[in-house]
Amino acid sequence: MYQIMTAGPTQVRENVRMARSQMCTNPDLDKAFFDFYKETCALLSKAMHTENRALILGGEGILGLEAACASLTEPGDRVLVIDNGIFGRGFGDFVKIYQGQPVLYTTDYHNPVDLAALEAYLEKDHDFKYATVVHCDTPSGVLNDVEAISCLLDRYGILTVADSVAGMFGEPLDLSRSKIDILCGGSQKALSAPPGLTMLWVSDRAFQVMEQRKTPIASFYANILAFKNYYEDFFFPYTMPISDINGLRVALENYLADTTVYERHRVIAAACRKALTAGGIKLYLDSGWSNTVTVLEVPQGITDAQLLHGMEDDYGIMISGCFDVLAGKVVRIGHMGENAYPEKVADTLAALQGTLEKLGVPVACDMRAVFLSTLEQ
Repeated sequence: MYQIMTAGPTQVRENVRMARSQMCTNPDLDKAFFDFYKETCALLSKAMHTENRALILGGEGILGLEAACASLTEPGDRVLVIDNGIFGRGFGDFVKIYQGQPVLYTTDYHNPVDLAALEAYLEKDHDFKYATVVHCDTPSGVLNDVEAISCLLDRYGILTVADSVAGMFGEPLDLSRSKIDILCGGSQKALSAPPGLTMLWVSDRAFQVMEQRKTPIASFYANILAFKNYYEDFFFPYTMPISDINGLRVALENYLADTTVYERHRVIAAACRKALTAGGIKLYLDSGWSNTVTVLEVPQGITDAQLLHGMEDDYGIMISGCFDVLAGKVVRIGHMGENAYPEKVADTLAALQGTLEKLGVPVACDMRAVFLSTLEQ
């Protein structure tokens, strides 16, 4: 088994793994499970500092992105797709599937969205039903200020769909300070539960827009509205994955009990970046680094496959490559959730250095030592 230090899925704590082995009831019929689900959703709302309704859907985090677009988009709707990363641009595909008209606002992938520039754009064109934006765009690791972006969009009457699958639980996010209408999360990133669940936080305004549609939602499985009255009606639209939700609940309790979670992510991410740059390794971003994932360029003279396979074969440590426009150009270290502990990142940096040097790439310092000494400062 590899030690996974990927940009998600992340490592899973033993109490989460054991929670998934509990005996199952029938989640379609057992009132106690409806209560458990509702209580877990209330804890999710607490975690994001909101009274907005939280929901858990049976499907990996991408389901939430599609469900948001499926539930809001009607044929012909103009949707602003804020594109400063691969996942940011990808929202446009979901909009098109549901016959909306995606309008891409594309900026430099090496930096976060500039609020002043976005506002200048909106002054000229703000005829959009909703906008999509990514909190942490995992392929590049860029972090966007989705709270401020959503407030700006709200001033122009535009709803916000935000993807924080790789941001939340590792980066501070307070929905009470935002105007985010649908927030999307996934179980397998900083929350450190196994993959398989989407979490959504849905505003009353978003539900109202869904209810006032002129056309039916063109999906069954990706229909958020079908969940609105699950508790009152004692009915889920499909059988809920009870073992996954048991694990999610314990992972959520782990997070809520960790009073240093954001500081831990912040200092580890900063120390990781410092160690890499001291070693002469170039980071992909110019600014806007997330505290959950660090993205570094593949040095000249080697391939990403050589680097990834070398770490796996010689050290048993797995990090992420990339895809789309970044395929072969970068690799990614995920230091989020259960990955974000000093000894795990230190081992990863040592394995990275050992692999690079074996491949003939010089490293200017002992990156593991720089990382650990930075944490002590």
